[in-house]
Amino acid sequence: MTDSVSRADGAQSRPERTGTAAPGPTDRRDEDAVSRFVERFAAELTGAGMQRMAARVFAALLASDSGSLTSAELAERLQISPAAVSGAISYLTQVNMVGREREPGSRRDRYRLHNELWYETFTHRNQVVTRWEKTLREGAASLGPDSPAGARVAETAEFFEFLQSELTGIMDRWRERQEARGGATAWQ
Repeated sequence: MTDSVSRADGAQSRPERTGTAAPGPTDRRDEDAVSRFVERFAAELTGAGMQRMAARVFAALLASDSGSLTSAELAERLQISPAAVSGAISYLTQVNMVGREREPGSRRDRYRLHNELWYETFTHRNQVVTRWEKTLREGAASLGPDSPAGARVAETAEFFEFLQSELTGIMDRWRERQEARGGATAWQ
């Protein structure tokens, strides 16, 4: 099975051989279309606030069949420097979107998307929202409930409380859906 992403300059990178399987659907991919997807999705993530290089690295990992690439593979596929890969990986590991693992018998690290990536990302965000809500409630009490600032901060805390309860329900329904499918993600 191959695992390739076109380079940002449009040239096809060398496919990663992950086994001796017969040619499959990935061998028939339009690598230019894959490259355009990677760059387009990275642009969407950047527009939502993610760092540009982190967005490109994340999109390249997402578009790889294995969900796992080395720093050298990422640098080659995206035509970026190893330092840019390192900075992007630092950010992505800090926000729990990728993990680092050692290749067996090698000193090279592989960067892998987490299983249940979006579930884990939103669960982590949910914990952040909980901390924000607590801090906002304390701030509202300090500002006084009758002051305009206190009322504004209290309303913000109420919004985060609402968001927290809705996200918890959504995450529970997603978990139930995954368990009904047999508990594994479709790409494992």
